[in-house]
Amino acid sequence: MTVDLLGPLMFAVVFLLIFLGYPVAFSLGGAALTFAVIGTQGGYFDWDYMALFPERVFGVMSNQVLLAVPFFIFMGTMLERSRLAEDLLRTIGLLFGPVRGGLAFAVVFVGALLAAATGVVGASVVAMGLISLPIMRRYGYSAPLATGTIAASGTLGQIIPPSIVLVVLGDQLGVSVGKLFLGALTPGIGLALLFAVYLAVLARFRPKLAPALPREEREAVKNLGRQVLLVLLPPLFLILVVLGSIFAGVATPTEAGALGAVGAMLLAKLHGRLSRLTLDETMHETLRLTCMVVFLLIGSTAFALVFRGLNGDLWIETLLTNLPGGLVGFLVVANLAIFVLGFFIDFFEIAFILLPLLTPAARALGIDGDDMIWFGVMIAMNLQTSFLTPPFGFSLFYLRGVTPKEIPTTAIYRGVVPFIVIQLGALAVVAAFPEVVTYLL
Repeated sequence: MTVDLLGPLMFAVVFLLIFLGYPVAFSLGGAALTFAVIGTQGGYFDWDYMALFPERVFGVMSNQVLLAVPFFIFMGTMLERSRLAEDLLRTIGLLFGPVRGGLAFAVVFVGALLAAATGVVGASVVAMGLISLPIMRRYGYSAPLATGTIAASGTLGQIIPPSIVLVVLGDQLGVSVGKLFLGALTPGIGLALLFAVYLAVLARFRPKLAPALPREEREAVKNLGRQVLLVLLPPLFLILVVLGSIFAGVATPTEAGALGAVGAMLLAKLHGRLSRLTLDETMHETLRLTCMVVFLLIGSTAFALVFRGLNGDLWIETLLTNLPGGLVGFLVVANLAIFVLGFFIDFFEIAFILLPLLTPAARALGIDGDDMIWFGVMIAMNLQTSFLTPPFGFSLFYLRGVTPKEIPTTAIYRGVVPFIVIQLGALAVVAAFPEVVTYLL
């Protein structure tokens, strides 16, 4: 077998193993070891070439940018486990209560805040599903609308800074994470506003789907304004400090993440909820997700090294740079590949498998500098859309796990369709007008 065929075969074997259900990190590592033996036995490279692997793993371990990942996970998980996110949802729900669709507006608003505070889609969707769904159903919201709003709002953590997705994308694309945060700010907030506009129109013309809270429920709450200030201002201040320190150049994303983690603990302490149990649960979840990322990084590092030794990187670059339509053809194929893979595998896995293959072709076609920031934000928005797409969208699985059995899965699928259309429209705008991302840079 020639070296020209081994690269494509290795690529195909990895995806076959993934679709058969094997863990992605072990699929990458196993394929890398197997094809390393084939490559050395076939004389395509020798074992000295594989000595580069420990050096690359050490490079991953010493990467300061990736330290931001556990800090932001800790920050978001602490806010969730200390029930500060729950307080936020209930209070903002009462604030918007007099308006038709008010609870749905509250879910979008709090979803955007949780996105900025956590950056973790699973945490946001599960938290809002457990807290908001029973309340929305109690006051007459239709099941598709309630579940669709929760699932869509939970995915805002993919695009609104400080997003873990953007941290990983910045590392893989070789660009500033701070610039990615700045570039994603307008698309992220704009998407949340589009969700709110859709809900306002729906509540206006179909009020039975999204009624206002009953008057007696609203009047039973005393000092609502004071409650809103006490509940909303502390996490909002924390978010502003974390993002502001990054945008002002005072702190790196890693340093800002550490500040956010400490700030989340202080908020929990001020509310009397920083218990040993809360801290243990937060650390356990942070450790679990961070270990998953590290294993994926090691597996993808081994895969990339062997794949390059078999000239697979040259095959991918040639394939992508010679597509019909040049740059436009490349963007269409790249977005389609990310969108489809998002049905089956997590965004971490896509970032570590696909981005190292797409980035050289993107640079060869002239995407560099601020344009690479635009490319990264576009990928993040695409990944966000794929989280919602039936039947395999990850947000749908998260929400299904906390949704009562009487609400069928088809209701969740129907509920997310309008939000998928909105997100695809927003993605098209970002793809067609890079200035939406780059004007703040």
